Amino acid sequence: MIPLDQHPSGRHFLQIPGPSPVPDRILRAMSLPTIDHRGPEFGRLGLKVLAGMQQIFRTKHPVVIYPASGTGAWEAALVNTLSPGDAVLMYETGHFASLWKKLAERIGLKPEFLAVPGTDADTGLPWSWRKGCRPT
Repeated sequence: MIPLDQHPSGRHFLQIPGPSPVPDRILRAMSLPTIDHRGPEFGRLGLKVLAGMQQIFRTKHPVVIYPASGTGAWEAALVNTLSPGDAVLMYETGHFASLWKKLAERIGLKPEFLAVPGTDADTGLPWSWRKGCRPT
């Protein structure tokens, strides 16, 4: 394990899904002390960010930032639109689709998981993986 007060030499990369180079100005900003997420400074920053998002997305309507990981957004999408026992049609397109199916099952949904039958001989992966849905 790397001690927290030391860093390996060389260029640092963000590994989501990366590697993605992180500009020096961002690395420097990350080294600054954090602000209290419940304090007035954070509130002002949040309002400024939301206004900027409206400009980026060219809308006069409110923009919502969801403070969670992608998995948190998946869960929010499912639990805020469906109820336990509801049927959900899903298509197997890869690892993330499989994870979303497992999440749906954990919260009590009944997914029907469509997939192209068979396995790719070269990769060993199901035929559905990394291909778009082909509804018939």
